Amino acid sequence: MISQPEYPLLPDHTQLPESDGTFVKNFQEHPQSILLTDALEPVLQAIHPDGQYCIGQDCGIYWRVPTPPEPPERGAEAPDWFYVPEVPPTLGGQVRRSYVLWQEHIPPLVVLEFASGDGSEERDRTPRRGKFWIYERVIRPAYYGIYEVRKASVEVYELVVGHYRRMRPNERGHFAIEPLGVELGIWPGRYLDMELPWLRWWDAAGNLLPTGQERAQGAERRAEQAEVEARQERTAREQAELRTAILEERLRRMGLDPNALPDELV
Repeated sequence: MISQPEYPLLPDHTQLPESDGTFVKNFQEHPQSILLTDALEPVLQAIHPDGQYCIGQDCGIYWRVPTPPEPPERGAEAPDWFYVPEVPPTLGGQVRRSYVLWQEHIPPLVVLEFASGDGSEERDRTPRRGKFWIYERVIRPAYYGIYEVRKASVEVYELVVGHYRRMRPNERGHFAIEPLGVELGIWPGRYLDMELPWLRWWDAAGNLLPTGQERAQGAERRAEQAEVEARQERTAREQAELRTAILEERLRRMGLDPNALPDELV
């Protein structure tokens, strides 16, 4: 009888650290993540009416290369933003503490890193240590984006036959994320009282995807415009009725019956 080798029981998301303990690199990081999530939610809800997807914001993705074996907690990256399709948003009724690849086996579709420095860390191809190598060879998201905050520039890589190929922007300077039907690019504007370049989504026609607040403000503006138009129509109708009444009164004073005249003369 051949004995099978024993493998260590690997931890799940409740047993692994939520964070790598590093500081958030700048005050734009969290608002930037929220902005991306907020604007994309309607798209994701349409794609996943069953709600089976999850979004991570500065959360750990745990990965493992089986040979040579390493402690599971060493194989971790914490992207600033990522999206995984076809997985439940919670596990066992608990909020996800991290995303564990050896449990779910579904890689993120999109991973975004916000580089506060020159982006060298995010482009590091050193085997087993470099972010770029880990994303390309182990975690394998279909799209990997590096947003250089200081330069307000973004580059996006697409996984093609197991290797990342840098994408070219379209005529709008955006990068098409085709499975979602959206584009990713830089938007200079005001968000949460900060006038800055922001990483944002557009639809395939080049229309900016609004946040929940922007959608509400847009609906309010449309309601106000509809009220203005209704008021203008009401005023125009009342003025027309007044002109007709004045004309009919003049005709009566002339001894003419307005009701007996052809409509085109009244």
